[in-house]
Amino acid sequence: MKILAAILALFSIATAVIGQRHGDSTVLLLAATALLCAVTTYRSTAISSFLRIFSTIFAVETVLFGVIFLIAQVGLWPASLEDYALPESLPLTVALFSMLVYALSFIPVVRAMTRIADRYFEADDSTRARVWPFPSYGALERRVAIAMVVFLVILNQAQVGIEVRLSFFNRDFFNAIQNKDQATFWAQLLTVFMPWVFIYIASRIVEFIVQSTLIIRWRRWLTENYVGRWLDRHTHYRMSLSGSLADNPDQRISEDINRFIDGGQTGYGIYSFSILLISTLSSLVSFSIVLWELSANFTLPGTSIIVPGFLFWTALIYAGIGTVITHFIGRPLARLAFAQQRYEADFRFSLARLREYGEQIALLSGESAEKASLSSRFSAIITNYFRIVACRKNLIGFTASYGQLSPIIPYLVTAPFYFAGKIQLGVMSQTGRAFATVDSALTFFITYYVALAEYKAVLDRLISFDASIEGVLAAGGLAQSSAAAAPKEPTDVEIRDLVLRLPDGREIVKAASVKLAAREPALFIGPSGSGKSTLFRAISGVWPFGDGSVDFPVGARIMLLPQKPYLPIGTLRAAIAYPAPPDSYDEAAIREALVAASLPDLAGQIHVEDIWSLRLSGGEQQRVAIARALLTKPDWLFLDEATAALDDDMEAKIYETLVKRLPTTTIVSIGHRASLYRFHRRRFQMQPAEKGVFTPVELALAAAE
Repeated sequence: MKILAAILALFSIATAVIGQRHGDSTVLLLAATALLCAVTTYRSTAISSFLRIFSTIFAVETVLFGVIFLIAQVGLWPASLEDYALPESLPLTVALFSMLVYALSFIPVVRAMTRIADRYFEADDSTRARVWPFPSYGALERRVAIAMVVFLVILNQAQVGIEVRLSFFNRDFFNAIQNKDQATFWAQLLTVFMPWVFIYIASRIVEFIVQSTLIIRWRRWLTENYVGRWLDRHTHYRMSLSGSLADNPDQRISEDINRFIDGGQTGYGIYSFSILLISTLSSLVSFSIVLWELSANFTLPGTSIIVPGFLFWTALIYAGIGTVITHFIGRPLARLAFAQQRYEADFRFSLARLREYGEQIALLSGESAEKASLSSRFSAIITNYFRIVACRKNLIGFTASYGQLSPIIPYLVTAPFYFAGKIQLGVMSQTGRAFATVDSALTFFITYYVALAEYKAVLDRLISFDASIEGVLAAGGLAQSSAAAAPKEPTDVEIRDLVLRLPDGREIVKAASVKLAAREPALFIGPSGSGKSTLFRAISGVWPFGDGSVDFPVGARIMLLPQKPYLPIGTLRAAIAYPAPPDSYDEAAIREALVAASLPDLAGQIHVEDIWSLRLSGGEQQRVAIARALLTKPDWLFLDEATAALDDDMEAKIYETLVKRLPTTTIVSIGHRASLYRFHRRRFQMQPAEKGVFTPVELALAAAE
C-alpha cells in the first residue's frame, strides 16, 4: 500500500504540473483529489483487510483512469477513439470511492462486520483452486479469495459502464422511432443493443459462478473457524457453564454465518451489500452526470429561472426526504429481527430436546407439560412476529407509495419541454431512465431497509457469540493449568490447594490437596452435591471456575466416563470408537470389547446406523462406554458413577473386567455402593469444611478391608 501511495503522490504532482500549464481547473481538482487519495491509501494499512481490497482497487483505477484522462487533455488521445474517451469525472469518482472506503472503516457497525470478514481474508491456509479451462493450482486461501473479489468488483464496474452505454442507445433508439428513421433504428438494434446485451448477459453468468464459488469457500472456512474456536479447549462446555449470552450456538454456526456472508433467505450478506453498494455508487455517479447534462438548462416549473442539474437536485431532495421517513418508521426492525431469530431457535431447541428425552417424558406422562411449554415458546414467536408485521406494514405503505411516485416525476418535469418541442422523445426516455437510476441509488437505504435490519440482527448475534467465546478463553482458570506437567515429571496425579467454585461464584470444594498414586485405584464417596463430579471435571481439565493446580504424568492418557455417556448418531462402531475415527480399531477388537462389556447381542450390529442414545437403555449405554474404555486403554480412568444404572452383580462383573483387561490403568471412581469398596485400595470422603463447602479427606481403611 505504501508503494501505491507513492505512485498516487507522483501522479498528483504530474497532474498538478499539467493543470498549471493548461490552466485547467478540472485537472487541478484531480491533482488535489489524488493527493488526498495517496494519504488515505498510505494510512489504509491500518484498516480492515477486507475493505483494503476495495481501497486498493479504486486507488489503482485512480492512476489508470487519470493517466488516460491526462493523455486526452494534452491532445494525445487518438481521434479514431474520440467516442471512447473517458469522462473527466471517472478518475475523480474512483479516487473519492477509495477515500470513502477509508472513512467507512471507522464506523462502529462496519468495523464489527469487517472484524469477522477479515479472518478469512487474512487466513494462512493453503488450498487448491481452478480457473476453467486451466489445471488446478495451489495457493493461499486468502489470495484466491482476494483475486475473486477483485475480479467481481471490476466486472461489476464494467456492467455499470454497459448500462450507461445502453442508456444512450435508448435515447438514439427512441429518437429514430420518433423520426421514422428506419436505417438508424436497425443499426442501433443490431450493432449496439445486441452486442452489448450479449456481453452483459455473459458477464452476469460469469459473475454468478465466481460469486457462488467465493461464497461457499468463504462459508466453509468461516464455519470451520467458528466450530474450531467453539470446540477447542472445551470452550463449548465452559460457555454452557457460564450461562453466556450466546444462546443456541448451533443456529449461530449453521444459519447466522450463512446469513452473514450470503444473506440466507434475504439474499443480502456482507458480500452482496459490499458489491451492491459499489454498484449503486458507480451508477449514482455515472447517471448523475447524464442527468445533470440532460437537465442543465431546465427551468423551475412556471418560471424562467434556469437551475443547472434541476432533475439531479429533484432526485436528491426526494430521496433524502424518503430516507429520513423510512428510518423513522423502520427503526424497531433490527431489534425485532434479533428477537425473532432467538425465539425461533429456542422453539427448535425445545423440539429437539423433546425428541431426545421422549422416553423419560412418556414415563412421566409429561406430554401436557411439554405442550404447554411449546405453546408458550411458540406464542413468543407469534407475538414478536406480529410486532414485525405492524412495523413492516407501515414501512411497506410508505415505500410502496414512494416507489409508485418515483417513475412519474421525471416525465412530469420533462413533459412541458417535450410538448413545446424543445426535446425529443429519446431525450425524454433517457431522462426518465437516468432519473430512475439516480433515484434508485439515492434510495438504497429505503429499498434495502428490511434486509439491512435483518442483517444487523445476524451481525449482533455473531458479535455476541464471538464475545462469549473470547470471554471464556480470557477467563482462563483451571482448564489451562490442569494439563500442565510438573517439572519433575511425576508418575502420580497430584492435586494442590484446589478451590472449586460454581458458575455463580459460590465455593463448593476447598483446600483439596490429594495425591493419587499410579495403579492404586481410589474411590471418592460423599453426599450428593458435595462436589465429587466437579472435582473430577477439574482433574480432567474442563472445569474453569477455581484456583490451584492439577499435575499429571507427562504424556498420560486420561479418560473420564460420566454417568450419562455420549453416543453420537451413526453406526455402533463409530459410537464405540468415539472420539477416534470408526476405523481406528478392527472389527474383531470392537466385538470383543462389546462381549467383555456384557453386550454380546450388540456384537453383530456394529455396522447398524441408529440413534443409539434412544435405542439403548441407560445400563446398556453405560456398558457401551465401558467397551469404549476397554478399546482406548487409558492410563487413568475416572468413573463418575459410570455404572450407577447397573445392578450390583453386573456392576461387580464390569469392575472385574476392567481390572483384568486394563492392568496398567489406574481406576478412580465416584460411587455410593459399599460393593465398590473391594475394587479400590484407597477411599476419599467429601467432608464438610463449612456450610456448602467440602474437602476430600482420605479415610484409613481397616485391615479387613
